[in-house]
Amino acid sequence: MGIFLRKPAPLTGAPAVRRIKSYAAESGYVYEYHYAGQRPWRNRLGGGVEFEFHVSVPGARWLPATVIVADRELRVWETLHLRTLSATERYAIAKLALFASFDRRAAPPETPVETRVSADDVETIARRLEL
Repeated sequence: MGIFLRKPAPLTGAPAVRRIKSYAAESGYVYEYHYAGQRPWRNRLGGGVEFEFHVSVPGARWLPATVIVADRELRVWETLHLRTLSATERYAIAKLALFASFDRRAAPPETPVETRVSADDVETIARRLEL
């Protein structure tokens, strides 16, 4: 019996012009990145959004870096604060979670990266964003 993998949904929401930005991580490495778009995400526990970025350090190849923001993790913050996070706020949470993943690494990744945002991450990042 074979395993059939569904092709991921196409990315949406990427800017018309790719803007390369940089982030200086706590490790001392400077990452270049750009936003590639987002797509719906789902697993057996529920849904959310998968934000995709492409990342590199100067002189290295570009790799996809996805940030999974599950609805159930956001709901914890939203219930506590009695409001729904906007699409822009969700993107900001994903982007800062990506930066936090850079900060935790001793060296740049050599393979694609996936970061999953926890309810604690949402709380910490929302506080930092003064939401």
